Amino acid sequence: MLITYPLAKRVEVKEDKSVSDEDVLYEAKDGVATITINRPDKYNALNTSVVLKLRELFEKAEDDPNVRVVVLTGAGEKAFAAGADISEFKGKDSKTIRPRVERGQELTKFIESMSKPSIAAVNGFALGGGCEFAMACDIRYASANAKLGQPEINLGVIPGYGGTVRLARLVGLGRAKELVYTGDHITAEEAHRIGLVNRVFDSIDALREGTMELAKKLALKPGVALKLAKQSLNNSWQMGLEENLGFELDVFTQTFDTEDKVEGVDAFLTKREAEFKHK
Repeated sequence: MLITYPLAKRVEVKEDKSVSDEDVLYEAKDGVATITINRPDKYNALNTSVVLKLRELFEKAEDDPNVRVVVLTGAGEKAFAAGADISEFKGKDSKTIRPRVERGQELTKFIESMSKPSIAAVNGFALGGGCEFAMACDIRYASANAKLGQPEINLGVIPGYGGTVRLARLVGLGRAKELVYTGDHITAEEAHRIGLVNRVFDSIDALREGTMELAKKLALKPGVALKLAKQSLNNSWQMGLEENLGFELDVFTQTFDTEDKVEGVDAFLTKREAEFKHK
C-alpha cells in the first residue's frame, strides 16, 4: 500500500464572509487546473473572500482525478497578489485577527501538502500574503516586471502566512532576515538570483506560455511517482537525514509496484514514448 500524504485540515471560523465566484476563477483543461485571483482593480489583494475561495478551488483541484497540475496566478498585468487587504486589519486585535491568519496559514499548508504539483505564475507584484502563497507552491515562474517581498514590517507587523519560515528555507536565513527586516521589494531578476523564483520571462505573455508548457509537461509524468517525489522532497524540510532517507527508500521501492513503473521501463527499453496511467 502506498504511503498516504496528510493534507492540512480546514480551520473553522465564525466570521466567514460570503464567497464570490467572481473573486477567483477556475479552469481545468488538459490535466491542468488554473486558479486566477481576479481583483485586478485592487491589485488582486487577498481579502477574506479570496482566501476562502482559493481554499475551495485548491481542494476541488486536489479531488479531481483529471487534474494533474495546478497553476496559481493573478488577473491582469500589474499583480499576482499585492498582499492582504489592509482595510481588514483596522480595528483588529490579537484575538480577532487570529482566525483570519489561521485561514491563510492553513491554505498555504494545503497548497504545499497537496499531492499534485503547483506552479505560481507571478505576474507583477507578489507582496506579503501574495509572496507567501507563491512560496507555498512547488515552482515559481515570474515575468520580468514582477516585484516580490514581505513588506509587513512597514505596517508594524510581520509575515503571518508562513513567510518567515518558507522564505528562510528558500533563500537562506541571512537574506530572509534582510527582506523581512527592511520590508523592501526585490526585482524578478534578484529573486531568481537568490533562489526565490525558478525562472524569469521577458513578458507576461511569455510567462503564461512558459508556465503552461511546464504544467502540461508535468501532467504527462507518472502521477504516483510525482506525488511520492513531492512528499519526499517536502520531508527534507521536516525530517532528520536518516528518517528522510528511510522514507525515500520506502516510497522508491513502492513505485516498483505501480503500472507506471512497468510502462516507463518498457518504453525506455523499446525506445518509445511512455503513456502513463497514473497508477
